Amino acid sequence: MRKLQPDREGRFRALYADAYVDVLRFAQRRVHPSHAEDVVADAFLVAWRRAEEVPNRSDDARAWLFGIARHCLLNTQRGLGRQDSLAVRIAETAPATPTGRPEDEAVVQRLDLAAAWRRLSAGEQETLSLSVFEDLTSPQAARVLGISAASYRLRLLRARRALRRQLESVQQPGSSPAPASHTSAVPPSTPTQMETQP
Repeated sequence: MRKLQPDREGRFRALYADAYVDVLRFAQRRVHPSHAEDVVADAFLVAWRRAEEVPNRSDDARAWLFGIARHCLLNTQRGLGRQDSLAVRIAETAPATPTGRPEDEAVVQRLDLAAAWRRLSAGEQETLSLSVFEDLTSPQAARVLGISAASYRLRLLRARRALRRQLESVQQPGSSPAPASHTSAVPPSTPTQMETQP
């Protein structure tokens, strides 16, 4: 057994301590919770093997780890043949009957958002989740996906528009799912909070 380099081991320990919880949450949103720790273990194993490639800034190192975890998820998906392993889950909810109280309105809005989210493509969900749930900047999210920051920003714009269309569709009584087209026009409205974030 070879002796570990002290600063390599120290850097890895610091990376693990700083990013483990975030990478675990990243994985839990994409696979069944019972598989998330395995994905994280695989990601940190790859990170250990590629320790000399770890970015120096902690935010960049976190994004780098998300990219590794995403590749581990994709490898698992290919190996198992599962098409839904990257579907991001907002909430597992059951229909509720509103009573007119303010807290019921919040529940209805959450249910509408969850229904609209499920109508998005896996790519749209992934793009939005990197910005909203993982709180990555455009360059960091682009690194996770292996694309340029400009390409990521364009995907994010399209995913936000698709979510808005789906949300409007869900909120209209008797509506059917809106088509998942990236070229359809979006009616003018005030930007949502997600649209105003970088």
